[in-house]
Amino acid sequence: MEISWPAVVARRMRRHHLADNLAASAADAVRAMCGAHAQVLSAGEVSVALRLDNATRETVQQADGVVKSLGPRGTVHLLPLDDLPLWTGALSALPPGPPRPEAIRMTPEQTAQVIAAIGDALAEDDLTVDELTEEVVRRTGPWAGDPVMEAFQGNWPRWRQVIPDAANAGVLCYGPNRGRNTTYSNPHRFKPFEPLPAEKAFTEFLHRYLYSYGPATPQQFARWLSTSLGFVKRYFDGLPQVELAGQPAWCAPGDDEFPDDPVRGVRLLPYFDAYGVGSFPRELLFPGKAFTRALARGQAGNYPLLLVDGIVAGVWHQKKSGRKLHVTVEALTSLSRTRQRRLEAEVDRLAAMLGCTPSLTQGDVAVGPHA
Repeated sequence: MEISWPAVVARRMRRHHLADNLAASAADAVRAMCGAHAQVLSAGEVSVALRLDNATRETVQQADGVVKSLGPRGTVHLLPLDDLPLWTGALSALPPGPPRPEAIRMTPEQTAQVIAAIGDALAEDDLTVDELTEEVVRRTGPWAGDPVMEAFQGNWPRWRQVIPDAANAGVLCYGPNRGRNTTYSNPHRFKPFEPLPAEKAFTEFLHRYLYSYGPATPQQFARWLSTSLGFVKRYFDGLPQVELAGQPAWCAPGDDEFPDDPVRGVRLLPYFDAYGVGSFPRELLFPGKAFTRALARGQAGNYPLLLVDGIVAGVWHQKKSGRKLHVTVEALTSLSRTRQRRLEAEVDRLAAMLGCTPSLTQGDVAVGPHA
């Protein structure tokens, strides 16, 4: 069966709550995206807020059922608390990356000790990284605190290489900031759970990705996860196959609904919004000039995106000055009067999310990609 690209775009936009179908809750919005990328936390909060009715960043910060942890590609994400059994089971199933340099490497036994120590230390209190270092070293041994990991300022203690493993094991997430200091917490304090068995979890994980971003290929799914094609390929066996732009692509089981009506509208997506990061093929979502202007060496997320009818049609940048939000939009295509009005309404909505008065300028965005 051949699927048209406009039908794929319309389906993804609606499933991401980027059409006229807003999500009922922050947790529902995050679930629809397969996690909201929150490495830039303010952008992650805006990603969720724009999928809700009359929401602000504070709405997302105070939302029940959302937890900040490590998600795809080992980066910070906002995830649904109820889905942590699935996420931890699936991410724990991924094959390990390349081995660490021998000078900082830990044995499997040491890794298990540190994960257990992290879980125990965070079982009752939220701790800063320095406080957690003291507790991990106390529970394991001085070797865990050896400053052997090169970092931006000085060296980090050896145990910190295990933070992603602890998150995937379900014993570490982020707690509330203490002033300017990040804290870590144990998600079991919010809701006890057991990670799903790896095979079951990863199968369901793939189906959820395909529901949100499909049709897609094993190569695209592996790229989204930053894992090996060889590992994910077998999970596609037996899944429904369609044709998109002359190439085979796969869907989740029983998911053969594609809307006839295209989506219309103008949207402003912040840095690293999941719709841009997880959607493929890149050359169709970022057509023409957008491929070089809105991607950074083929990587999505480094520029905030202007969407026109679900397709990338430019980039934008914001700057706060007091209570004023200055938004510059660089459109790569001409905007009709209707689209111009929709762009202005989108800027107004963005400013309301941030508690600011909007100011719109249309022209070149001089700011480079986010690092």
